[in-house]
Amino acid sequence: MSVTMAAGQAVYSLLTLYMMLILVTWLASPLQLDLRARRLRWIPALTQPLIRRVRRILPNMGPVDFGPLATLFLVWIVRTLATAFLMGLATAGQGRPV
Repeated sequence: MSVTMAAGQAVYSLLTLYMMLILVTWLASPLQLDLRARRLRWIPALTQPLIRRVRRILPNMGPVDFGPLATLFLVWIVRTLATAFLMGLATAGQGRPV
């Protein structure tokens, strides 16, 4: 396995984990999770900065908060593009079509 392919898999895994953390943040209230609890406090610390930036871009939708959902979609797009690029680099030098 090449270094580029390993990097692609690492990026894919890390961004998937980040997407799961965004889902936990989004579903914390219905699941009755207290994200202010000492053992869970790190989750909003990792996810809220990006969610806040996305919320500033989105129009006001009243009581519905689409910030986490839009952030999840954005991270999914970044994950898809980044891993496709890295995997393409990994296979480009091996004589196989990209």
